[in-house]
Amino acid sequence: MGWFLMWLHLFLIHFPSFSSSSSSFNFLCHHDESSALLQFTCPFLQVESSSFLNSYPYFCDEYLAKTKTWINGTDCCSWVGVTCDTISGHVIGLNLGCEGLEGVIYPNSTLFHLSHLQILNLSSNSLSAYIFYFKFDEFPSLTYLDLTYCDFIGEIPSQISHLSKLTSLRLSENNELSWKETTLKRLMQNATNLKELFLDGTNMHSVRPNSIDFLFNHSSSLSTLNLGNTGLRRNFKKRILCLPSIQELYLSGNDFRGQLPEFSCNTFLRILDLSECQLQGPISLSFSNLTHLNSLTLTGNNLNGELPTSLSNFQHLIHLDLSFNLLSGQIPDVFGRMNKLHKLRIRSNNLKGQLPSSLFNLTKLTKLDCSYNKLEASLPNKLTGFQKLIHLRLSHNFLNGTFPFWLLSLPSLIHLDLSNNLFTGHIGAISSYSLEEISLCGNKLQGNIPKSIFDLANLNILCLSSNNLSGVVDFQHFTKFQNLYSLSLSYNSHLSLSFESNVIYNFSQLRRLELSSLNLTTLPKLSENSLRLIQYLDLSNNKINGTVPNWLLERVSLEMLNLSQNLFTSMDEISSNNYQFDHLDLSSNLLHGELSMSICNLISLRILNMANNKLTGPIPQCVANFPYLQVLDLQVNKFHGTLPSKFSQYCQLHELNLNDNQLEGHLPKSLSQCEYLEVLNLGNNKIEDNFPDWLQTLQQLNVLVLRDNKLNGLISNIKFKHPFPRLMIFDISGNNFSGLLPTTYLRSFQGRMIDPQGGDNSNLQYMDMQLLNSTLFYDSVSVRIKGINSTLVKISRNFATIDMSRNKFEGDIPDVVGEFHALIGLNLSHNSLTGIIPRSMGNMTTLESLDLSSNILSGVIPAELSNLNFLEFLDLSNNHLVGDIPQGKQFNTFSNDSYEGNSGLCGLPLSKKCGPEQQSPPSPDKLWSEEKFGFGWKPVAIGYGCGFVFGIGLGYCMFLFGKPRWLVMIFGGQPKRRVKRRTRVRMTNGSTMDQMIQMS
Repeated sequence: MGWFLMWLHLFLIHFPSFSSSSSSFNFLCHHDESSALLQFTCPFLQVESSSFLNSYPYFCDEYLAKTKTWINGTDCCSWVGVTCDTISGHVIGLNLGCEGLEGVIYPNSTLFHLSHLQILNLSSNSLSAYIFYFKFDEFPSLTYLDLTYCDFIGEIPSQISHLSKLTSLRLSENNELSWKETTLKRLMQNATNLKELFLDGTNMHSVRPNSIDFLFNHSSSLSTLNLGNTGLRRNFKKRILCLPSIQELYLSGNDFRGQLPEFSCNTFLRILDLSECQLQGPISLSFSNLTHLNSLTLTGNNLNGELPTSLSNFQHLIHLDLSFNLLSGQIPDVFGRMNKLHKLRIRSNNLKGQLPSSLFNLTKLTKLDCSYNKLEASLPNKLTGFQKLIHLRLSHNFLNGTFPFWLLSLPSLIHLDLSNNLFTGHIGAISSYSLEEISLCGNKLQGNIPKSIFDLANLNILCLSSNNLSGVVDFQHFTKFQNLYSLSLSYNSHLSLSFESNVIYNFSQLRRLELSSLNLTTLPKLSENSLRLIQYLDLSNNKINGTVPNWLLERVSLEMLNLSQNLFTSMDEISSNNYQFDHLDLSSNLLHGELSMSICNLISLRILNMANNKLTGPIPQCVANFPYLQVLDLQVNKFHGTLPSKFSQYCQLHELNLNDNQLEGHLPKSLSQCEYLEVLNLGNNKIEDNFPDWLQTLQQLNVLVLRDNKLNGLISNIKFKHPFPRLMIFDISGNNFSGLLPTTYLRSFQGRMIDPQGGDNSNLQYMDMQLLNSTLFYDSVSVRIKGINSTLVKISRNFATIDMSRNKFEGDIPDVVGEFHALIGLNLSHNSLTGIIPRSMGNMTTLESLDLSSNILSGVIPAELSNLNFLEFLDLSNNHLVGDIPQGKQFNTFSNDSYEGNSGLCGLPLSKKCGPEQQSPPSPDKLWSEEKFGFGWKPVAIGYGCGFVFGIGLGYCMFLFGKPRWLVMIFGGQPKRRVKRRTRVRMTNGSTMDQMIQMS
């Protein structure tokens, strides 16, 4: 009988309209309880329906305003949300969930007068602004308590452990609510009938791991347990999965670390969620023991290895999510017996091969997401399943073959995303009229856009960019999509849009419009309503000319505007502040004149890119003070004057590119306040200063380019133990730095320059920034490598170069350079470096470019350099090197240019053969004398021949001025030829340069 009453009460709470008719049973509410109910709700504010549902969209399906129907003097047992005992008339159930109440429950609240309560639901209300007051001991009969999402703050009162009759406790999503270990222990000891325990989102940091084990030992009745996002930190133990009655277990968002346990117990688990738990290792074969599973979620861990074939045992599985892991290998053909599967997500792994054929026979599948893997091969031409498929996402793979027509005829399909694959062929006729998203961008599709696409009344996303589509399309057709949110047609070189000069195009929902690289000559005429809504507008790489109009820059909703690579010559004044503008790109146009001070009105900018124009005058100081600016790119213009001198102490800059201008003066020390700076490029200006040692404070700096300025002096001032700990590209070439190479700085690079991939560049990561609507902004920089100037349009985080050429450095090359195991390029040419080439350079196994030319290096070429298997460019010309040139491997690919100007070298590729006298390296004393004084036996011989005084005088002149060209020729030396820079670059297999550079 007791169980029947409990289920009856639950039924009445979930169907309040039924309880409202309880007056027909002549239930009579006790006056004191009726009064207590009215007094309890009286102090609370009641939020209006619209604002409340915006605040609680997930937890509340509807807003009933139950308490507004409560009328004093009527039977409270008939009130919506109130349940009374059929015999005694006492209030035993109160359901005010999703009621929109705001206020505080104090200890003297009349709620605690309802001592007969068995069921209490106050979920999804804002009931505490300060602390969690609740006198649980006033409810001795309580079996069901739901305080989910009530904004309670503070420690859970110990009285909760008095609720010994609880069968269901829900305290989820009270993020400021914390547990005391003793309180939790006592609750679990006393509530021996507890079946449902939802504590997700509460704070359990103070609960020790051994106490958690204790709790599970006293939880023999639990069938549902949710401890997600509670801050648990412990090694994962199988005991937690072996509760005798457990059927649903949610542990997501905790820090368990370690591997998944073996499952040698429980066979009744239906739902298991271990997402984002820092788990690692393979998926255990013992998972096949969980044959009753309906739902398995392991997303967001570090699981690796192959998918086990034992997954085929999950015949009852409805939901499987293995996304965002490190799983590899092929997807096994295990879906033949999973005929109940509704949702399958395995996105963002390293899975390869083809999709198994059994997958396409699933008849109940509604969602399939295998995007962001390495899947290949084609899709089948026919299928028997997918009739209920709603979401299909296979983007960012290597799927190929002809685009299958059946994809556009699935009767229930709403979201289709096959972007960034290798599909070919035409887009066929479309008969899936339920489609709301078609994302086919980034493939190799050809032909016209099918006319049937314009019959999709519900379409809100259409992405066809980066294909080979052709034909002429009247832009007016796209206005038929009145629900269209995003339209992308960019980068289809043979596709043309026709615009009628007298037509203004109106879109009622459009937020994103991408029309890049379509040979447009004018701005499309959009209605005022459309301009009021649009947030992202990309018209780059077209032929639009004239003036950038201020009405476009002043759109209230506009956040991103890309007009780069057009023919704009000027900008209108910007007359008002736009607090939404996030990203403005006007690079690679024909803008001239001074940069207007009205740019200062765009105070919310995060990215300002006006590179590659003809702008002159000073750079406005305001750009250094934009509070949110992260990227400032004004490179390759004609700006003059000094750098902005006052960067804000709240500077947010990540990238500053002012290279290739005519800026002068000193480097502003206020730049040291930009603590997030990753890229600083001031190359090719007229800046005159010492080396900015104060930049050592920038711990995030990855790229530092100061080349071709008037910087001078020594580089030796070390302020930190590990200066520049993240530096990957260091270019100070073409200045007047002197003294020894900055060994201390170089040593600081070695911790960063350990090859992170072990030589494997198959999984490249680039320096980037997340922009509006998941768009990525990639950092770029120009470097001189392999003898030519190259532009890295994406900077790989594996790419490391050092260029200190064309300065006045002297002394030895330090051995520490051999420890730079991830270095791609090293250029120390055109200095006055002496000594030998360190043998340790043979350890730089990823080196692709080495330039030590035009120095005073002596000795032999170390044989260890032949170990550099990736070396593509070598220039040792114009030094004093002697002996055999190493043979084999990469050295067989270098031409004479690499060695010319070293008269003592012999062997291939030089015509000078090595004899016994050339094979013996010079003695250390001889090397020392030549290195120290800059001349060898020849000036001594001249002294004997021409007289002691003349010889000493001539030798002294050579000591001061070097060896005159005419004198070398007279006494048998060969004139040094100028270095011929090669214009070709040989790329090795797997080289990152194939993907990253554009040659200038």
